[in-house]
Amino acid sequence: MRRIRVLRYAAAIAGALMLGTGLAPAAHARTPAALAKAPAAGHSTATELATYWTATRLTAALPDDADQGGEARPAADGPRPGEHIPPSRSFDGIPQAGTFFWTDAGGTGRTCSGSVVRSPGRDLVLSAGHCLKGYSGTSPKRHLGFVPQYHDGLKPFGIFPVKDDGVYVAQEYYDLGEHAGAAYDVGFAVTEPNADGKRLEDVAGGVQLLTDTGYFHAPVRMIGYPAGAPKPLECWSWTTKWSSDDPADPGTFLRIACDAFVGGTSGGPMLVPWPGGWAVIGVIGGYHTGGNTPQVSYSAYFSSATRALYRAAVTGAPPAGPAT
Repeated sequence: MRRIRVLRYAAAIAGALMLGTGLAPAAHARTPAALAKAPAAGHSTATELATYWTATRLTAALPDDADQGGEARPAADGPRPGEHIPPSRSFDGIPQAGTFFWTDAGGTGRTCSGSVVRSPGRDLVLSAGHCLKGYSGTSPKRHLGFVPQYHDGLKPFGIFPVKDDGVYVAQEYYDLGEHAGAAYDVGFAVTEPNADGKRLEDVAGGVQLLTDTGYFHAPVRMIGYPAGAPKPLECWSWTTKWSSDDPADPGTFLRIACDAFVGGTSGGPMLVPWPGGWAVIGVIGGYHTGGNTPQVSYSAYFSSATRALYRAAVTGAPPAGPAT
């Protein structure tokens, strides 16, 4: 029965992805040959990151999204009266989901969740824009790297540095800010190989990016990394449409009820079954940067803006950034 449900779900949305989204590899995508010439400098950086991010530093890192699951603002965004909230559980994770680690200006370790998406360069991570917007262009990366399937202080596949000029967040998000620009709260990060010279997707695999597939999905598997916890969380639920009731955070978003998704889980993927694995329809963020209570989370809707951002990342186009 599970296999039948998966195939029916995939068939229902395959047309929207393959015919309408234009996510086929672009003609000017970074080629494997071009990528093979780049790792020399990045390899050293990967070795330094692997040395810097000890188990002690990894487990001590704090969430960058401290407001996720915090005290609600005047416009309530939490559970409805009597609403069933599916439980979450900790587990060892999956290779395609992981967490970013970096240090802030004061040297404190920070984290945000992400997922590996399929791309021609096999090097792309999807997250929330509010997780990545501070690293546009050549901004100091401060030990910034991505660890797929991080758990219990371990780096099962190593750590993958984020390259300079490798952070892609929509210009609208920089210009409008995280609240007025909540509908654009999506980001991509292009990584360099790990200390063994391996590309991210080659060792961890990837999930398929879906866009313009509507707001109502079931089942949905949401994964996130609560800061300070030894393992990630997963929860099975469903998404619905949420039209903002807060003028400060305008837009229409995916809404999902799942318990215990607190700071650190921002950027975590909302996954649906897909032939051969998983596809991603959203990331924790958007409305109130992902939600003000631990029981309800949100995502910006993946549309043409997400497709444009993906294309920019896979073709190596100049990334957007804050107005100077």
